[in-house]
Amino acid sequence: MQKVAFVGLGSIGRPMARRIAAAGFPLTVWNRTRERATAFAGEHKARAATTAAEAASGADVVVTCLSTSLDVSDVLDAGLLDGIGAGSILLDCTSGDPATSRQIAERLAAKQVGFVDAPVSGGVRGAEEGTLTVMCGGDAKDLDRVRPVIEAFGKKIVHCGPVGAGDAVKAMNQALLALTIWGTGEALVALAKSGVSAQVALEVINASSGRSNASMNLFPERVLTRAFPRTFRLALLDKDARIAAQIARDERVPAPLTQLAADLCTLARQELGEDADHVEAVKVIEKWAGAEIR
Repeated sequence: MQKVAFVGLGSIGRPMARRIAAAGFPLTVWNRTRERATAFAGEHKARAATTAAEAASGADVVVTCLSTSLDVSDVLDAGLLDGIGAGSILLDCTSGDPATSRQIAERLAAKQVGFVDAPVSGGVRGAEEGTLTVMCGGDAKDLDRVRPVIEAFGKKIVHCGPVGAGDAVKAMNQALLALTIWGTGEALVALAKSGVSAQVALEVINASSGRSNASMNLFPERVLTRAFPRTFRLALLDKDARIAAQIARDERVPAPLTQLAADLCTLARQELGEDADHVEAVKVIEKWAGAEIR
């Protein structure tokens, strides 16, 4: 069975790594906050490495799950690149940007190391249940080699195209998420001020053409209850939407709505802070309108 190294034990990475360990893969973990790796190894069948290079040494597949592509580059510079052996593959589950992923792939190719960008969708719950959607960019043969590892945490695995394609699809998906959250929020606040309850409005919307994941799941579970669980930071959605807008600019595609999504995410992030959940963006609409969705 393939030896796996997992780098990045954050809110998504930790349950992903847990599922890899449960699937029986020999697993070594490393995290920039060393205590997380030590705690994980104490709870699961895994070994905690003291350095990134040590984690990658001897691994057939190195999985990275960090906040940005620049974080991946920094970890490579901090020793991960030195530890990765020829013939292995870096499976990057970071929601990254295509241009940086292509640069990383070139650096790894010089060491005869493969690269697959494989951002995920499905949140913490999807990671815990092994039902993530995984968007993959890279050589089909490299994807086939790492597929058994992905299957430990992913249910739907899609080969989107060459290196960077997975990142591109994920970014555009996130921009759409941002637009549906903001648009649904505007609609429900306006209806609230018109005397229509959010529950009644969503009953109609979710049986009509305006429905979305935001209206069907996020708003009933998080906004109407005022729970706002912090499962995915608004700061990360901001990053993803800005990547989507940059892709559109690079490809010379007029994309005013995508750019608007990025701008609104940035505005909400500045208003609510770095720890706010992505759905909490609706609080900005409520503040502007002087009304609450209920």
